[in-house]
Amino acid sequence: MEEYIYINLRERPELMKTAADWFHSKWGVPTKAYLDCMNAYLRKETEYGWYLCLGSDKIIGGMGVIENDFHNRKDLTPNVCAVYTEKDYRCKGIAGHLLNMVVEDMKAKGITPIYLVTDHTSFYERYGWEFLCMVQGDGEDHMTRMYIHR
Repeated sequence: MEEYIYINLRERPELMKTAADWFHSKWGVPTKAYLDCMNAYLRKETEYGWYLCLGSDKIIGGMGVIENDFHNRKDLTPNVCAVYTEKDYRCKGIAGHLLNMVVEDMKAKGITPIYLVTDHTSFYERYGWEFLCMVQGDGEDHMTRMYIHR
């Protein structure tokens, strides 16, 4: 069975460019936007971090924390963003482990509650998240589910 390594980007800052490219390939957000957020985290300008799961020394899962994940509720901050696990590695607890890492890290820094937007139902509840409300995504016609972790 493959062993996974869970880190925050401060533990392996040399992965910043690789991680930014990886997230860009999953979500289409410009690499520069990820690099800007990651640089601020690495320079300790923010405690909103980036979290990765490595397998065979490649990124197989990840997520970040940012001020706002492209929605109209600017008061609901910070937001977990860019949650992604490679298809071949899904249903192995990777996203759940990363979510728990994020929650614990933010709580340790006094940052609570935290929020996330998603179209998924039932997945996040398994990890202590609660549905809060619907929000309008920037440039989107439909409303999106907002979750909170207290």
